[in-house]
Amino acid sequence: MTHGNSKKMTLLKERLGFLTFTIIAIALISSCSSSSNGSGPGNGAGSGQGNGAWLIPSNEVFDGGPGRDGIPALLSPEMISAAKATYLLEQDLVIGVRVGDVVRAYPHPILDWHEIINDKIGSTAFTVTYCPLTGTAIGWDRVLNGRETTFGVSGLLYNTNLMPFDRETGSVWSQMLLKSVNGERIGLEIETFQMIETTWKTFKELFPQTAVVSTNTGFSRPYGSFPYGDYKSNNNRLLFPVNVTDTRLPGKDRVVGLIVGAKSKVYPFRNFPDTIATINDVVNGMPVVVVSSKLKNFGMVFQRALSDGTELTFTPSQGSAPIVMTDNEGNSWDLFGRAVSGPRAGTELLPTTSYIAYWFSWSPFNPGAAIHGQ
Repeated sequence: MTHGNSKKMTLLKERLGFLTFTIIAIALISSCSSSSNGSGPGNGAGSGQGNGAWLIPSNEVFDGGPGRDGIPALLSPEMISAAKATYLLEQDLVIGVRVGDVVRAYPHPILDWHEIINDKIGSTAFTVTYCPLTGTAIGWDRVLNGRETTFGVSGLLYNTNLMPFDRETGSVWSQMLLKSVNGERIGLEIETFQMIETTWKTFKELFPQTAVVSTNTGFSRPYGSFPYGDYKSNNNRLLFPVNVTDTRLPGKDRVVGLIVGAKSKVYPFRNFPDTIATINDVVNGMPVVVVSSKLKNFGMVFQRALSDGTELTFTPSQGSAPIVMTDNEGNSWDLFGRAVSGPRAGTELLPTTSYIAYWFSWSPFNPGAAIHGQ
């Protein structure tokens, strides 16, 4: 065996050893939590987490184990070009963000180990929040009450979903409830923005100019190794309890979920065709369009009514990137909802409160959600 191969084998063994340790630790934490009679934030309160009143049942808040900042959030990570992101596989999922003409990708292989990335493009300060246990990536505006802050990982979970904390006040937030549930900012709702979740292959085809997070994060992690074993595909495996179980879809099915007021609706990936497709729909009085593709692995939801009141109807486009759909006025639109050609070139579709999640996690936060096609 050559010296180079020997080094590779040593590195592989080290990574496998770290991954095995991580999975065992998680299993132990899950076992302890399951037998703790729902002691909830009492497990974390001793370390200064989750003190005072809660907007949610405190006995349903679980201490995931690592503690506050035990999973380290990133701040202004190093970015590299798509060509230099050789650590990514074509099928790896990434979270795409666009501010103005700047496009960046935040890969799951990085987020699996950090869950929160605080970043800034120009004057726009935002946080990419990601929970690998619920499969949810949601963009947050990190300017709260006129002041810029950053978010960290509290180590607490509600319905097995990520609970960030803001560093300015220490308030605890629920990612999927989109609000603070404990602390000085209790009850404050977060401003969200839409992001694209798709494969690295699809994203760089649509937006080849994208920058992407480097593995030079300042932390030693086995990026590319998923920390939770077969969790993504095992419908029977949850690490923490949820308070609602809805069996209309398999638990780990990925859905694009939309929230409009007190109503919600999901669009299952299993029903998307391989080719690009559009669904012109109305949810709780809001005209929306869903643009999707199972093969290209994306699903986005935008409002069909423009700011001037014009209501558009969309059809899919299988043409050249970055166009994914056209409308009845002859405009062509990209996956970020921007018109790239036509009489409304430069116009942006109004966003919706929507994101991708595992079905088992959507139903506890949005019980009785409508399922498209059922």
